[in-house]
Amino acid sequence: MTGKLSLHTKKEPLVTWFGSLPVLACVLLLASIAAAQTERIRFYHSDIKIQDDRTMLVREMIRVVSNGDQIRHGIYRDFPTHYTDRLGNRYVVGFKLLAATRDGAPEESRVENYSNGVRIYLGREYSLVAPGEHTYSITYTTNRQLGLLKDSDELFWNVTGNGWIFPIDNASAMVHLPQKIPPSEVRISGYTGPNGSMAQDFTSRTLGNNFLFSTAHPLASHEGLTILLLWPKGYFRGPTAGQKFRYFAQDNPDAMIAAGGLLLIFLYYVIVWVRVGRDPAPGSIMPLYEPPPGFSPSAMRYLVRMGYDDKAFTAAVLDMAVKGFLKIDEASGRYTLSRTQADGRALTPEERAAVNKLFEGGRTSINLQNENHAAISAAMAALKAWLKTAEQKIYFVTNGRFMIPAVAFSVVMLLGIVSAKGQDKMALAGFMSLWLSGWSIGVFELLHNVAHLWKSALAGGHLKAGLTASATAATLFSIPFVLGEIFGLGLLAWATSVVVAAVLLMTALLHILFHQLLKAPTSAGRSVLDKIEGFKMFLSAVEGDRMNRVTPPEQTPEVFEKYLPYALALDVEQAWAEKFSGVLGGAGQTSGSNSGGYSPSWYSGAGWSTLGATGFASSLSGSFAGAISSSSSAPGSGGGGGGSGGGGGGGGGGSW
Repeated sequence: MTGKLSLHTKKEPLVTWFGSLPVLACVLLLASIAAAQTERIRFYHSDIKIQDDRTMLVREMIRVVSNGDQIRHGIYRDFPTHYTDRLGNRYVVGFKLLAATRDGAPEESRVENYSNGVRIYLGREYSLVAPGEHTYSITYTTNRQLGLLKDSDELFWNVTGNGWIFPIDNASAMVHLPQKIPPSEVRISGYTGPNGSMAQDFTSRTLGNNFLFSTAHPLASHEGLTILLLWPKGYFRGPTAGQKFRYFAQDNPDAMIAAGGLLLIFLYYVIVWVRVGRDPAPGSIMPLYEPPPGFSPSAMRYLVRMGYDDKAFTAAVLDMAVKGFLKIDEASGRYTLSRTQADGRALTPEERAAVNKLFEGGRTSINLQNENHAAISAAMAALKAWLKTAEQKIYFVTNGRFMIPAVAFSVVMLLGIVSAKGQDKMALAGFMSLWLSGWSIGVFELLHNVAHLWKSALAGGHLKAGLTASATAATLFSIPFVLGEIFGLGLLAWATSVVVAAVLLMTALLHILFHQLLKAPTSAGRSVLDKIEGFKMFLSAVEGDRMNRVTPPEQTPEVFEKYLPYALALDVEQAWAEKFSGVLGGAGQTSGSNSGGYSPSWYSGAGWSTLGATGFASSLSGSFAGAISSSSSAPGSGGGGGGSGGGGGGGGGGSW
């Protein structure tokens, strides 16, 4: 048989192939049956009637195929009711279930609230749905679903929702508009597919004032049908201002708590200020040519501000220099304080308290640099403590105890805001509020120091290399903290709303404002303040002023030096220097300067010769004060739509 083809071997492939046909047919039949029994939504139809009062009556029919796998007791339908506008404010639509059926008979149902809407359960917990096809129907009303735009009104409605876990073979919707709206004025559109899809795989028909939408192809799980109808304004009356406010109040209890709390805190502060915070009426202000007895420049500034700031320490240092106790040396914007041989008997008690810390341990000089921050900050603290003891409750009162109820109420208000926001963002809102309370104070102090450094670097119209570098470094250092503040405020606005975040910020500013306003001088303090104001009139009077004709002290370099620390303390150092610019220029005192004219013996540096009297005085309140302020901080410290799934309706569903 070699070389011959066997008849048996030729027929064998045909026999094998024909023999497999019954098996293949069975496989295809079983696959077809399995596909037919896969749980799915055969048909999803929504009948939507828009009423004249802008409410909507909706009936949804959902025909499902169940095989007892996932659809055991029935199905559920998710319906979103909570939305958020661009400012983070909530917008809550109404929902009321009217009826529920299965296969034409009433079906047991229940509605449960969820974070952003409701879930409608259809079915009985202790009974199972028979396998096969079943038609569920729900009828409900909802309101506030129409979009009231500037030039038109619209219905932007997610018919099926995009949350269904089952594929949908066919979805459709019939929208019934009131007869008063001409069909020719209605524009229609729609979208199909997953969230954000711009596909328009649907057909539409206009039947009078009824508009029918239907998908052209099946929808996969988590795909849906969204429809859009627009018509000119004038056919529906919008909500009144009162209704809008009522809606906002109902939708945003956290914002109402915040706004109401802010108003109550403000009213409380106003009442307290009227009772205890108003300053006594000033007496007659007469020009004085000497400071009030017993008040040093720093003590005078502390009383005027009714509190301490770094410029009070600057005035104290300058006063000690003018008295010959120390010398100020400046080179390239860097300052050094050197103690002289003077015994210090001319110093006031508060100045002695500060200088004992400044030159503690036998030190005879100190650079105003960060590495000496411990000694400088200790000297500042000593000055502040002495001034507080000497002046508070004697010359003024802070009334700080009256702030305690307001701050406590703010905490209660914050707790109310957090609890009203809901469980989903409660923890985040509370954390961000507390975190920002401390962070914002640090950022404020940081920016205050940065501004002070730049003011010092630019004082007198000349950039100073050392201070410019420090100011630039501080600016770069502050950027991440400022960005953190912006991020924190944005996160707080997201967790609550822009309105709530703004109100909380205003509440903090209100506390800061009334922390100052509640301070008030006593009768004794008012008397001293009147004298200080009279002395300030003398210091700030310009040449030719009427006061200059009332026998003021002779303009001499000694008078200029003596009262310069007071002028600095009262923020009129430039006016004081301008008054003496001519006298000092021709005084003929050189005292260590190569240039003609006056030069102070207690100061060494280029500031006087290059800037003149006015520029020098400005540099004292700028670069010199900035050097003191920055050197008191430790190095490195900061000082502290459209598309599928859009519109109303939506949600989705599943089985249980």
